[in-house]
Amino acid sequence: MNIQKITTFTFLVVTAALIVGLSSCDRVSPVVQPTTPQMQEPSAEIAIGVVLPLTGRLDTSFGVSMQQGFELALSEINSAQSNGVKLKFIIEDDQSTVEGAVAAFNKLTQQEGVSIILGPATSSQTEMAFSIAQENQVVAISPTSSARGLSALGDFVFRVALTTDVLIPIGIERTQAKLGYQTAATLYDETDLFSTDGDEAVREVLKARDIEVLSTETFQGGDTDFSEQLARIQTLNPDVIFVSSLSPEKPGILRQGHELGISIPFIMRTLTAEDVQAAGPAAESAITFVGWGTPINTPGNQAFIQNYSEIYGTAPNNYAARSYAALHILAAAITKAQSTDSAAIRDALASIKDFDTILGKFSFDANGDAVYDAKVLIVKDGELVLFE
Repeated sequence: MNIQKITTFTFLVVTAALIVGLSSCDRVSPVVQPTTPQMQEPSAEIAIGVVLPLTGRLDTSFGVSMQQGFELALSEINSAQSNGVKLKFIIEDDQSTVEGAVAAFNKLTQQEGVSIILGPATSSQTEMAFSIAQENQVVAISPTSSARGLSALGDFVFRVALTTDVLIPIGIERTQAKLGYQTAATLYDETDLFSTDGDEAVREVLKARDIEVLSTETFQGGDTDFSEQLARIQTLNPDVIFVSSLSPEKPGILRQGHELGISIPFIMRTLTAEDVQAAGPAAESAITFVGWGTPINTPGNQAFIQNYSEIYGTAPNNYAARSYAALHILAAAITKAQSTDSAAIRDALASIKDFDTILGKFSFDANGDAVYDAKVLIVKDGELVLFE
């Protein structure tokens, strides 16, 4: 089935589902004001700001795949539109820094005048950028940030990634039930919010389950040598090692652990196929807690993987998938709102309930955080497969 057929069907389903399936929640205004700007005239374009790490240390791990996920969704959505209204991107490079994300959000809100922004990528960036979106009453959707509490910064901000407090308890419950680990060590990036929040949540859940944490080690984003931390962990002989880190450091940690002869499982969130490839044999038996994966048979997922692979010459990763899903979710909200007004789009987003996506049945909770099924994957023969 080609993209045009898939997306035409998707939009028919989206429109019908939204008419009957969107329910109210805390974020929805009780009354829609009659002065809300209506959808633009045919042939008009709806501008959407996009903030991505196109340069800097996160460009290949986040930026490229997120941009490609957005682009594929954009082509599908615009091809399926019959009324002449198209979506267009105004893309800003955040340079992989918090300061860059803040500058990009300020430019998009104050100079470009957009009512919607997709991004940024990391939790550290999102913590600062969401405040700008909320202050300017601009809808912001981060496809990939997941530290706790960020969507609660305001009613105009939303996230598509499963948050730390959802993913980690489920992942630990499933893996501990099968592996039976009773002791653990943790290793995390002390300069990154995703990582610090993740490590804190891991230790909280382990404590609640009476699993002893023998050691907690730290490093800083950009480090390449983790041998001392891993050697100290190795002497304690824990049953598992939890790693909380952004993508650039994951392969090095796995490789150096393998070189030291560490054979116990490494468990980390959002391990991608690129991370596995970069780590080589050292990634074998590594476990990851994620919201999406190529083995998952969620609605449209296999078609998405095929289309993405044909266009870009490589399989999508988790960041591409969540970006792709985020734009389709946003397009559904715009269709529901029939308006370019940010408050109307906010209300439509907040009302989404059990919407079919490649992530599964998708909803936003009262804080604007994502609700769908968590997944646990493991590396077997160099491939990420379901942990069963």
